This record gives sequence, C-alpha cells and structure tokens, in this order.
Amino acid sequence: MKLTKIFFIFIAGLSGITLSISSQAQSFPNHAIKYIIPFPAGGATDNVGRPVAAEITKSAGWNVIIENKPGAGANIGADYVAKSNPDGYTWLMASVGTHGINQPLYTQGGNKLSFDPIKDFTPITLVAELPNVLVLNVAFAEKNKINTVKDLIAYARANPGKINMASSGSGTSIHMAGELFKSMTKTYMVHLPYKGSPPAVTDLIAGNTDLMFDNLPSSINFIRAGKLKAIAVTSSKRSPLFPDLPTIAEAGDLPGYEATSWFGIVIPAKTPPDIAAKISEVVIKAVKSQAVRDQLMSIGAEPVGNTNEQFGEYIKKEIAKWGKVVKDSGAKVD
Repeated sequence: MKLTKIFFIFIAGLSGITLSISSQAQSFPNHAIKYIIPFPAGGATDNVGRPVAAEITKSAGWNVIIENKPGAGANIGADYVAKSNPDGYTWLMASVGTHGINQPLYTQGGNKLSFDPIKDFTPITLVAELPNVLVLNVAFAEKNKINTVKDLIAYARANPGKINMASSGSGTSIHMAGELFKSMTKTYMVHLPYKGSPPAVTDLIAGNTDLMFDNLPSSINFIRAGKLKAIAVTSSKRSPLFPDLPTIAEAGDLPGYEATSWFGIVIPAKTPPDIAAKISEVVIKAVKSQAVRDQLMSIGAEPVGNTNEQFGEYIKKEIAKWGKVVKDSGAKVD
C-alpha cells in the first residue's frame, strides 16, 4: 500500500510539473522580452534585428525591447544571454562572430570563451545572410590609385604594414574577411578593431583608417553618397544591389575566397521546449513576412527563416568552417 501511494504521489507530482510548464507556455509572454543585439545601433546586426522585432510586436502583440550591448567582438552580449534566466524572455541576435568565429579564435593559448555557442543556447532561426563589401577611404584610394582588388593587392605587397584595416571588433566577419584576404594574398595590413561598424565607418570616412571589409547594410548609404569607395563584395556571387561590383574572388583572381555574414536568433539553453517552440513559430512567421523581407532585401540581406534544427546544424558547420580559416590564416585577437 505504501509503495502504491508513493507511486501515485510521484505521478501526481509529474503531472503538476507538466501542467505548470504548459501553463507557462500558454501565458507566454506576460511581460516584455529583452532582445540583445551585441553591437552598437546602426550596424548590420542592428539593421537586421530591428525589422524583425517591429514585425513581432505588430503581428503577435509581443513587447520586444531591443537592447544594444556591444563589446569584445560581441562576446559581452552573448555571455549575458547565455547566463540569463532560461524563461524565454531574453533573446540574442547571434552572428557568424558569436556562433561561428569566436570559439576557435578566442580559444588560443589556453584562453577560453565564457560561453559555449552550442551548449549554452537553444537556436530559434537563421534570420538572414548577407555579403560584406570591401570599402576604402576615398582620399586613400585616389592618392594611391587603387580602383580594383588587384590594385589593392599590388599596393599592399609593396607597402607591408602601411595599410590600416578597420573592423567592427576582433572575431567579427568583418575582421575575418580581412584576415582571409591577407592570408590568400600574402599581404600584411594592421588590424584596428572597433566596438561595432558605426564608429569604424566614421573613422574610415574621416581618413583615420584606410579600408574595411564591412557588412553591406552599414556601408550602403555611404557608398551611394560617394563617401566610401567600394571595389568588391566578399560573397561567392554579386549582390543584386550592386550588380556591377565584382566579387573579390573574380576581381582579385582569388578562387575560393568567400566570407559572408549571417544573423540568427538564439535563446538560453534549458528554456522549456514548448516556450522555445512558441518563440520559433512567431519569429519565423515574422522573418517570412513580406514587410520584413522587403526591409532586409533593401539593405542587401537575404531572408531565411529556417527551423531550429536546421539552424543548429548550420551553426555547427560554421564553427568547423571558421576554425579552419582561423588556423590557416593565423588570425589572432587584437
């Protein structure tokens, strides 16, 4: 009798837990969601993340509040979310940096990231992919007669260490696109990491740095205004927004060169599965909406909106891919 009673108490307890979790999912969300973007406002990550948040608020009625938390190649924001309460109320706009490049790049000489991009997060969806663009300070390009990728390679080889290469931070796609270029062209340029694209682009326009492999969204208006000189994109194919702009692979005679950026939403690991599923449903619907697609495509980004399983596999492949690039290029954290 005692064993039977204990068994029924145990089953009742499990049922209570199940009902409690189900109840949480049904009432989710009952307060504001904090959406962490680990770069400053105005950069590509921010420009991709905001339309999604706005659409979710409009279509689902969820109060999604964006908080920019930049620093350490986006590791500060990623670490914050990794250590947040796994209740579905804290999201991260992950990137190729936080969930592709940083683990192999920062795990050198006994160092270790404060978070694990696989174990500490639950993937929601890949929001968008986009190319980077090789942009130069206009005066620097004119002074040194650099109009093509081959011109840049020739100048860099003749002037090792005299070119300053800005980036949005160590470990970002902007940094690694430059490192891959340096490795494949056997050139040396001084890396100058910033806390995001906006301050880096500002200094590039002012002439305090010479060039940058920037995310297309944060440079697009300056290219169109003639404030930056674009000579190539880093993707394997040309951008529809700049069809006359060649790829680095074709313009520099560098077959195999490709360094694109991507952005996706992840939440803390151990978030209840039904809450994670509810978030996935709403986010994917927003990414696939015509309003978000139009906004993302207008800045050169390609909307995706895949499943959390597909996004999880994508992240694993990106870590393996960039691990090889870090090793082959000898890239280091500055």
